[in-house]
Amino acid sequence: MPNILLTIEDFSWVDMAQSSVITSEVANLTYWRSPMSDNLPIIYISALLVVLVLAAIYILREVIKTRKQESTFSRLQNKLKQQPGTAEEYYQLGSLYLDKKLFVQSISLLKKALKADKKLPQENQALIHNAMGYAYFAQEQYDISIREYKEALKLYPEYVIALNNLGNVYEKKQMIVKAVETYRQALEYEPDNKTAKFRVQSLEKRLVPSKSQ
Repeated sequence: MPNILLTIEDFSWVDMAQSSVITSEVANLTYWRSPMSDNLPIIYISALLVVLVLAAIYILREVIKTRKQESTFSRLQNKLKQQPGTAEEYYQLGSLYLDKKLFVQSISLLKKALKADKKLPQENQALIHNAMGYAYFAQEQYDISIREYKEALKLYPEYVIALNNLGNVYEKKQMIVKAVETYRQALEYEPDNKTAKFRVQSLEKRLVPSKSQ
C-alpha cells in the first residue's frame, strides 16, 4: 500500500495517478470502522440495563422492608397500648423508634423491656443496654451512654459491637487512650473486625503528640 502520511508539500511532485490512489486510500480509511466500535452502543445499553435492574431490585427490597417494618410498628403500638407486652415486643418496638430517631420514646420502651422479664438471658439484656447506649449517644448524653455500654459489657464481655460503640463515645469525649484500649479489646475477641482495626490505626497516629493524655 502507498505511504499515505504525506505533507502538503509532498503533493507538488506526486502525479495525478498516484494522487488518485492516495485519495482513494484515505477515503477508505475514513469510512473504515472496527467491529468493536459497532458493538459499543450495545455494550453501553446492556450495562445500563444491568444497572437499572439492580437498582430496581434494591428499591423493591427496601420498599418491602419498609412496609414490613411499618406493619410491625403499627401492630406493636396498638397491642402495647391495650395490654402489657413481652420483653421482646418492647425491645422490638423500641428498636423501631430508634430507627426513626425518636430516642426518648425508644429509651422508655427499652426500659420496659428490661422490667418485663427479670429472667431475661444476659445476652438479651446486653442487647437492650447497647440500644439504650446508642439512644443516649445520639442525644449527646455521653456519660449516660458510657454507663449503658459498660452495663452491656458487664453482662456480655465479648460483645464486640458494644465495645466499638464505647470506643466511639470515648473518641467523642477526646479520651483517645481509652478509645484505643477499647478498640483493642474488641480486636481480642474479633481480630478481623474492620471498624476496630481502622479506628486503632487512625487513633494511634494521634497518640504520638498526646502521650501526656
